[in-house]
Amino acid sequence: MSTDVTAKTPAPAPAGKGGPAGGDGLLQLMMDGMRRNMRQYGMLFALGLIVVLFAVWTGGDLLLPRNVSNLVLQNSYILILAIGMMLVIIAGHIDLSVGSLTAFIGSMAAVFMVKHDLPWPLALVLCLAMGAVAGAVQGFFIAYGGIPSFIVTLAGMLIFRGLTEIFLEGQTLGPFPEGLQKVANGFLPEVGPETNYHNLTLLLGLALIAFVVFQELRDRKRQQEFALDVLPAKLFALKLVALVAAVLVVTLLLASYKGAPIVLLVLGVLLVGFGYLMRNAIIGRHIYAIGGNLPAAKLSGVKDKKVTFLVFLNMGMLAALAGLVFAARFNAASPKAGLNFELEAIAASFIGGASMSGGVGTVLGAIIGGLVLGVLNNGMNLVGIGTDWQQVIKGLVLLAAVGFDVWNKRKVGS
Repeated sequence: MSTDVTAKTPAPAPAGKGGPAGGDGLLQLMMDGMRRNMRQYGMLFALGLIVVLFAVWTGGDLLLPRNVSNLVLQNSYILILAIGMMLVIIAGHIDLSVGSLTAFIGSMAAVFMVKHDLPWPLALVLCLAMGAVAGAVQGFFIAYGGIPSFIVTLAGMLIFRGLTEIFLEGQTLGPFPEGLQKVANGFLPEVGPETNYHNLTLLLGLALIAFVVFQELRDRKRQQEFALDVLPAKLFALKLVALVAAVLVVTLLLASYKGAPIVLLVLGVLLVGFGYLMRNAIIGRHIYAIGGNLPAAKLSGVKDKKVTFLVFLNMGMLAALAGLVFAARFNAASPKAGLNFELEAIAASFIGGASMSGGVGTVLGAIIGGLVLGVLNNGMNLVGIGTDWQQVIKGLVLLAAVGFDVWNKRKVGS
């Protein structure tokens, strides 16, 4: 957020009366920093609160190493979809077809590998290409045909669901090759000397901590160079400590079981890749531009139709990847696969900070939103809350997240 140069500088308060020299002044600076970054850190704080709540409620079962690994495996496909959906929503659109497309790609993977015995790496590439083509076709009608994304993807939802039934002939088809199953259910191999922890996971965790610290310091320096608001130094240090502690705890939990799941590395690559694209690449800035203010973006020379087309092509490819992961995890393709996945991905995006009006959101926010839903599902299952009340609670969480976004906008605008 840029500094408001029109705001009057308040007169310094006397020492000990709440000014910068006193403890109250430092507290005020920290509170101001939190308010300015409420959208960015609100859901991260909420995720931590939910984890602590269910950790206490379940007597620590939520944070058992085996359960943490299951959390990653159970929510991997929703997190993959959430990344793509976040980009779609930032661009000012919506995609209702991803659940059905996930099921369709899973069915095609089963046809390729089970019925026709294609090698799984070749079938994987073909399925990803099919997902990209499906997304590109929808993107063409939206971008160049001028048809609203809601209508196009609603039609896509029906078409892909019907095609899934046709290719599977209403039956479940499996099993998948062991190599593909390992992508969805496998863990990194053990290397190095015998220890009480998974060595490779520990090394990856340390590398991730170094990357997080480097990224945060670089972003802070860049913001200062452009005279943008930054967190007070002590609050920034507290943020770094919290991030490092969170990564370290998750690393130790995973390393004390079987190590990091392979699909977690896939998610990590997607998070870093798309995070860089949205922060640093021209296409990322253009996605924010067309979602934030389409007329202004056009006047600035942004090729909005091409950007929209690419956003939906990307969504189709990520839906295909999610379909492969889901089918491989359950070792079968089912006509009923992917039900409500589009709603989960949309909910994760909005909970993670996306705005209904477009132009706002982050890839990390999509992951956080997906984890909020995942921890809620897992925690409520552990304490024995029925699926009926689970739906009610998740609906209330989504409503609260969007309501917070609306309130935050009004407060900033006032």
